[in-house]
Parts: sequence; C-alpha cells; structure tokens
Amino acid sequence: MKRTTIFADDSLMDEIKEISKEENRSVAEIVREAMQNYIKQKRHGKKRLSFIGIGDSGRKDIAEKHEELLWKKIIK
Repeated sequence: MKRTTIFADDSLMDEIKEISKEENRSVAEIVREAMQNYIKQKRHGKKRLSFIGIGDSGRKDIAEKHEELLWKKIIK
C-alpha cells in the first residue's frame, strides 16, 4: 500500500470525519472505500451499452408492417 496526499475542501473532510466517527472507522478506510467504489462504478458502468429505445419512430404499426417497411427501402 502506498501513502499519498490529497487536497479536499473543508466541507468534504468534515463529512468524511463524521462518517468515520459514525462507523467507528478511520478516515483512511473511508477514503479507500470511496475510491474503490468510484473505480468500480467507472469501470463497470462503461461496459453497459443499450440500444433499446434509441430509434423511437413514434409509429404503432411497425410489428405488423415490418417486412413491408424493410423491403420498401430496397425496392425503391
């Protein structure tokens, strides 16, 4: 484990110290956990791509007319 120095606003440090007291844990533990959670969120969040709903046409008949709509573009 390596030691490092960070600069944080007084209000942020007050919050961290308050959590530290409430949970009876060191400030270093709280900061390490916060950094780990941040990294997990960033790494796992980027892998989730969803294309559901990005092409909402507003039409209600696409399921019934899908072949006609698809072939219409090719034939013209």
